[in-house]
Amino acid sequence: MPASYAYLGPEGTFTEVALRTLPETATRELVPVVSVPAALDAVRNGEAEAAFVPIENSVEGGITTTLDELVAGEPLMIYREVLLDITFALLVRPGTQLSDIKTVTAHPAAQPQVRNWMRTHLAGDVIWESAASNADGARLVQEGRFDAAFAGVFAAERYGLTPLVTDIHDAENAQTRFVLVGKPARPAAPTGADKTSVVIWQSDDHPGGLMELLQEFAIRGVNLVLLQSRPTGTGIGDYCFAIDAEGHISDRRVAEALMGLKRRCPQVRYLGSYPRAGVSVADVRTPRAGTSDGEFVAASDWLARCQDGRF
Repeated sequence: MPASYAYLGPEGTFTEVALRTLPETATRELVPVVSVPAALDAVRNGEAEAAFVPIENSVEGGITTTLDELVAGEPLMIYREVLLDITFALLVRPGTQLSDIKTVTAHPAAQPQVRNWMRTHLAGDVIWESAASNADGARLVQEGRFDAAFAGVFAAERYGLTPLVTDIHDAENAQTRFVLVGKPARPAAPTGADKTSVVIWQSDDHPGGLMELLQEFAIRGVNLVLLQSRPTGTGIGDYCFAIDAEGHISDRRVAEALMGLKRRCPQVRYLGSYPRAGVSVADVRTPRAGTSDGEFVAASDWLARCQDGRF
């Protein structure tokens, strides 16, 4: 039996389309599940080798369900990321017209990406209800429970629907980022165009506390590409912070930044180092003076010579 990847289903989701861009899916069984937590639990329970889930979109930011599931529970690690351009189609049963639409559905992350289009093109009293995924919304339309669904145009044939309107998006060049998540293991070798993800907790809340933690990256020339706060669930105002930083844990500047965080924070959860989607080695910025790996190694060698009296 081939190894399996669980993904946010049912068939016909943007998640499935993004997953199929990974070459290794040719040798994996792809298993649709009902939710992001179910996909990640399949990995934790040993039912799947990996899970493929959305984690961020360019319109609304982080997918909170995914972030919260990675923050809590048995640790998991990110191994790959995929960026997918997103446009929606309005899928209906054959014969339905715009004027017939009284109820619509889609995944909650879709609503901010089509809200203005709905306001312009659909009746003001149209009712929106969220679905577990965009493809699940299409399935509900097929069953007659809603008049229309926002989903990928590719889902129309799968569910016997008609794409009444295509290329719907409030924001140009909208993208969603997906990640392949598995059980913790040694990270893949660095490519030169990598990203490292962590979650950190502050020891206490005081003026400048977060700035002090972020300086662990800044003084080593490590650029951050994402910083998002999430409530810990222990009380109002108590937050942890999800961070994506440029670089790989094997880079000296990144490793030292992580060690600095570990000294300062009561808890640091390492989520992985993996290739950055859409970024090549040629795109990576040149480290500023004093922050390249070579300079970190040279400084470490100098210190060792000093300690040995060889300076």
